[in-house]
Amino acid sequence: MRASSQMETDLRLESTLWIRSRRHRAVLTGWHFNWTEVDKKKRHKKTIQVPVSELVGVEEGRVQILPHKLSEDTDKDFTVFYIKRCSRVGSSGVLWRLGQTQFTCPSRVLRDQWIKHLKTALKTHSPLRPNRLLVFINPFGGKKKGQEIYHRLASPLFELAGISSHVIVTHRANQARDYLLKKDLTGFDGVVCVGGDGMFSEILHGLIGRTQQEASLCENDPAVTLQPCHLHIGIIPAGSTDCVCYATVGVIDPVTSALHIIIGDSQPLDVSAVHHPTSPVHYSVSLLGYGFYGDVLAQSEKHRWMGPLRYDYSGAVVYLSNRSYAGIVQYLPADPRLSSPRDKTRCFAGCSVCSRSTERLFPYSASPCRSHLNQFSSDSEGEWVTVKGRFRCVSLTCMSSSCPKSPLGLSPSAHLADGTGDLILVKDTHPMSFLKFLYRHTNSEDQFDLPFVEVHRVKAFRFFHLSEDDERYQHEDSPIADAEKGTTVCSEDPLRTSGSQQNLVNNDFEKKQNSPTSLLCGVCCKKTPDVSVWNCDGEILPYTEILCRVHGQLVRLYARGIEDETTIQDGTGERRI
Repeated sequence: MRASSQMETDLRLESTLWIRSRRHRAVLTGWHFNWTEVDKKKRHKKTIQVPVSELVGVEEGRVQILPHKLSEDTDKDFTVFYIKRCSRVGSSGVLWRLGQTQFTCPSRVLRDQWIKHLKTALKTHSPLRPNRLLVFINPFGGKKKGQEIYHRLASPLFELAGISSHVIVTHRANQARDYLLKKDLTGFDGVVCVGGDGMFSEILHGLIGRTQQEASLCENDPAVTLQPCHLHIGIIPAGSTDCVCYATVGVIDPVTSALHIIIGDSQPLDVSAVHHPTSPVHYSVSLLGYGFYGDVLAQSEKHRWMGPLRYDYSGAVVYLSNRSYAGIVQYLPADPRLSSPRDKTRCFAGCSVCSRSTERLFPYSASPCRSHLNQFSSDSEGEWVTVKGRFRCVSLTCMSSSCPKSPLGLSPSAHLADGTGDLILVKDTHPMSFLKFLYRHTNSEDQFDLPFVEVHRVKAFRFFHLSEDDERYQHEDSPIADAEKGTTVCSEDPLRTSGSQQNLVNNDFEKKQNSPTSLLCGVCCKKTPDVSVWNCDGEILPYTEILCRVHGQLVRLYARGIEDETTIQDGTGERRI
């Protein structure tokens, strides 16, 4: 048995250990722990290697954690818990499971030495691991199993890893957001939501709002570059929709998500801020949708008693309504040399596009969370482009927005942290053509390869409702009038001044509510609704005209992006040499 004196830089321990009466040679270096079976002729067989960063915990004796904790206190044994990987059919990511191996030492002194070295290695090489978490549980989301999922699957893992948790079970809407805005958060390393996308949105709004308060910034001013949040967000999926979890981890699995939180994975995430002159700012990461997606959400709210099935039903109802809406979209394009929504790339863990974007968005700071930089000012000198017409839907996403029913998502090549969003414009078309567009989301066909679909990678966009009596539409010198003549319009930057949105016209929402909304509205009724609503990550925004700006890497999740399944060589996930 050998141990290095320079434990902090090159921790090393090596000895003979036994696993089920089989002799192994175990070696702990600064970054890896591996063990190799040795037969009677002292020939080495297979080696299993686990990165120190993926060790979950070390316990004395023979211990089992899941599904129930069992322990047997023995003087010469210790149990190592670590991450194992396996794939799941039908998912885009990799399942993580809690692996464990029980070792037997020749003496208790050696056992204690192994435990000490392994725990020291965890602290030395995993500095981002959380010590204390603030956990919010939504007991009403999804199948109403949030508390059971947390206490049965996540809590035992947190306890094993030595993480303390302050748990709050919410009983009303926006309770988590209000807590984050007002209460003392000192001592917490991160915030965990046990629920769906709605619960995540609450925590997102609370953390961003709290961070801007502490930085004395007005988050409602579209000209302000928001300060990145220093607290990480973890997601334990337990909702009707878990799009954010699926798009950042690749699977909807509470154990996988809990293990990402435990080892302190850190995935930056772009956030789009949605501004309207008469409403507080709203934030979106997965879907900001007008037209079809807004109508589906509004329709589904009438049928919440149906559970998750309400989305399928509402989608059918809205499709049969055959609606389109007149409007004007103005967007600020991102640099096409950096990436494109049609380049067929995927944003996997360790994405090079997102890594380069960190250097571009925060060129003077080693950590984005430590510096407030106006990352938009140098980029906003581009020309705003105008598109006018009737649209089936207008949507923006800052991620692929993949889900089990749409494995590649709304925009398969979207990136999590490149400081841009993908703007998708679906113009009015024949119902069967629109159905083809929707169907392509469920398979590998390119949904953008259709003549009535446009997709643009943007840094900001704004939307105006277009009506016949709109003065902006009639004005000969307006950008909209120029667009009607068939020209590409370069508009004044609306983010230069805080009063730049005063030209937005308030939507007459009551008029829409009183308009016909029957099942076959587009077929049977003489007039369809003039306006739709915005679907902002599952929340209805009851107005039409907005200004949206993408803030690069505004928050960080306990995740690492979707792992490329092709990098896993076998079903165990343990690295064999």
